[in-house]
Formats: sequence, C-alpha cells, structure tokens
Amino acid sequence: MELYELTALEMSRRLESGEATSLELVESVLKRIDSVEPQVRAFLHMDREKALEEARQADLRRRRGEGVTPMTGVPVAIKDIICVQGLPNTCGSRILENFIPPYDATVIVRLRDAGAVILGKTNMDEFAMGSSTENSAYGPTYNPWDLERVPGGSSGGSAAAVAAGEAPLALGTDTGGSVRQPAAFCGVTGLKPTYGRISRYGVVAYASSLDQVGPLAGNVRDAAFLLNVIAGHDPKDSTSAQLEKPDYLDLEDNSVRNLKIGFPREFYGEGLDPAIKESLLAFGNFLEKEGAHLVEVSFPNIEYALPAYYIIAPSEASSNLARYDGSRYGHRNFEAQDIMSMFKKSRQEGFGAEVKRRIMIGTYALSSGYYEAYYLKAQKARTILKNDYDAAFKECDVLLTPTAPCLPFKIGEKTDDPLKMYLCDIYTISVNLAGLPGLVFPCGFHGHLPIGAQLIGPAFSEKTLLGLGAFYQKRTEHHLRRPALAAVGS
Repeated sequence: MELYELTALEMSRRLESGEATSLELVESVLKRIDSVEPQVRAFLHMDREKALEEARQADLRRRRGEGVTPMTGVPVAIKDIICVQGLPNTCGSRILENFIPPYDATVIVRLRDAGAVILGKTNMDEFAMGSSTENSAYGPTYNPWDLERVPGGSSGGSAAAVAAGEAPLALGTDTGGSVRQPAAFCGVTGLKPTYGRISRYGVVAYASSLDQVGPLAGNVRDAAFLLNVIAGHDPKDSTSAQLEKPDYLDLEDNSVRNLKIGFPREFYGEGLDPAIKESLLAFGNFLEKEGAHLVEVSFPNIEYALPAYYIIAPSEASSNLARYDGSRYGHRNFEAQDIMSMFKKSRQEGFGAEVKRRIMIGTYALSSGYYEAYYLKAQKARTILKNDYDAAFKECDVLLTPTAPCLPFKIGEKTDDPLKMYLCDIYTISVNLAGLPGLVFPCGFHGHLPIGAQLIGPAFSEKTLLGLGAFYQKRTEHHLRRPALAAVGS
C-alpha cells in the first residue's frame, strides 16, 4: 500500500509511531496528484514547495515535541472559497482571478495551529453556485469513478480529490448541499455541520444565513478527526455558537439499539432513482436488524423547500456579491469611460452565467414591490419547514434520506436546463434552511457508481450522526472501495 492510500487517522498513527514522516506522506500525495490530476482536475492552485516546507516543519515540531497534535503533518486540501494567506482565492470566478488573501480564515488558522499541511486550493462551482462543478470559470472537475460524469458541486474539487487519493482530507462549504451531494457522487464522507458549529470568518459569502464549512474524508472517523480541529466558537464570527465542543472521535461505545430512525415518506416518492431507494431501504433494514426502530414520518410542507431556497439564497447572494464591482479588488475593466460603466463591464466580464442568473433573481426578489411577495414569503416558508423538522424529531432521533435523486450524471447533461440542475438539491436544501447537521457517506453502488445515504439530526447532534455512520462503516465495506483510476502514463 502506498502512503497516499492511508486514511488520515492511519497517517496520524504512523507519524506518531515514527513509521513515516510528514515529508514522506506529502511527497507520496504530491506524486499521486501528479499522476491523476490531469484526468480529475480537482485542484486550481498548488504551492508544492510550501507544502513540502510545511511538512518539514511538522517533522521538526514532532522531533522537538513542540505543540504536536494528532493532526500535525497530515495533508489537507482546501476549497477555493476559504481564504488561505498567500494562495489565490478565486471562488472559481474570473472576477477574483488575481485575488490573494492577506490573512487566513479561522478554519485555516486552526489547521495551522494543529500542524496540518495545506496542499492547495480545490476547484468549485463559481461562488459555490452549482451542483456539478461545471460552473467553474477554470473548467470542470471530473468524477474519479467515471471521468465522463460530474463529481457533484459546488465542492466537487474537494470531494474528487479525496476520492482520487489526492488528499486524505479536504474542506468544502455547504449552502444547499455543496458538501453532501459531491460526497455522495464521489463515494466519500461529507458533513454539513449545524449552522454556527464552525466559523465562517474568512469564507467568501454566498448566502450568509445558509453557508457552512464542512469536512470531506474517506470515512466517517476521518471526518470526525477533521471536525475536531476546525469546530468551536469564534468571536470573529457573530453567528458562531458559544457551545462546548465535544470530542467527535469518542465513538467507540456507540450503538444503534433502540435508536429511532425516521423515514420521511415525501423523500422516497416520485423522481427518486430506484437504485438509490433500494440501497437506502437496505440500509434501513441493516439498522433494524441491529436493534434500531424504523419510523415513518411526514414533511407535509417539503414542497416549499426548493422555491424558498431559490429565493433566499439568490437574494443573499445579490447583496453579498454587490461588493465585486472592480473598484477595490478582483477583475476591473480599464476601458470604461466612467465609473458606472466600469462597474457594469467589470461585473459583466467577471461573473459567469449562473452567478449572473442568481444575482438577477435575488435582486428582483428584493426589489420594491416584490419583497413581500417573494422574499418575505420564502422566509415564512423557511419557518414552516423548520417546524416540520421539529415535529419529525419528536418521533425519531435521526432521519435517513437520499442525498440526491439521481446518480452522478454526465458532463453537460443538465447545463442547458437550470431547473433540472436545481432539482439535484431537492433532498439537501431544507437541511440548510433549518440550520441542521447532515452527514453523507456511501451505502451502496449501482454498477461502478456510488450511492450516498444522508443522515439528518437535530441541531448540534453531529456526534450522534458520526456515531451512527461509524457504526455502519465498521460493519460494511462500501467506504473501502476506491475508483479504478489509472495514473497518467501507466
């Protein structure tokens, strides 16, 4: 087994025992990136020398016993919407093509303090607006399980990097499913934490009331490992929850006996791929045999989730993206004769089609005479959906749902019909609207394509979800499968 094939926790154990150095691990991962990146295209930016130097420093810290943590020397990839000092932060957009942040996001500060090695920045849908990573201004990322298919989005680069063995851990962001859906499409584990569990400071805003940073990893325990480092209160983020952080890796005694697993009947109806439904029902049967109780619950207002989300998120995007006008940073049109023309032309040239579409939708929804008819109604629908979740959790402990209605689709298959693309988020967006945690991991395969199960819990129940996921993965092998991705030149 090559070093890059180790799980993050296995890497940590080898570093601690002295069986491997961080430099050896990072060199192995970089060699893997060199061999498969031309096919996958998961990364937008890398600084190999800096990563190697961070690995050397990690080894030095370990030899000296200075500030060593279990994460010291473990490599991590970062979605290109999270600020890393000295590395470009494009958000997959031309408008930020040359922007290099002068500071680290809080999650990066915490990774650095723990001694992690930053590998580089991963590809994404422009400003996190998309479900396939085809909206990137720098070209799509390809699914390692089938290079003709999408890896999901918007954190497709991070998910594909983990699946392809280019990184044991990665950070993504999730506004409407952007960690969970690519995790499902790429056969890895992804967690969208409770809103407020992880700091958003230094993360470029798409929709501020929905955005959350989340870990992507090869398995549940590795995701818990990364969550342990980045979670916790941050005074720099006014939405950060002032709650004590549990040890997410303390999952040894977890059991599913007497746990109530809810099946929302509306999530298993028309439009769900039969292969996905079959795998989820098999997962439910497994849990029942292990002592869990299956409970059918109802979400009578779930039909409002998609329209509510696609009013609220674009409205917040319209406000957040107003700052990109060419006057302070990012792309600027230098041929304009006056400042208004410069604003218009800079934005016209810098933003892609999907971002422009959502800005226009949001601006319209917030405009005079339409605010109450659209945005205010969407916020009321959001409250109703949150009430549906509250009612469901009175009957069960955890919800088991699909992540996406379909298997990974082919590149270009949905780009001409935005509504079809938006429907890919139908099972994930309500979790963001309610501010709840959601965990996704593989529960089966259809042919060579992975199928992801989604567990949803009450606010701040990440440990329960991780415990259930770890229990499942200890007894199954879906998460151990890796794509048959041939190295370039082999």
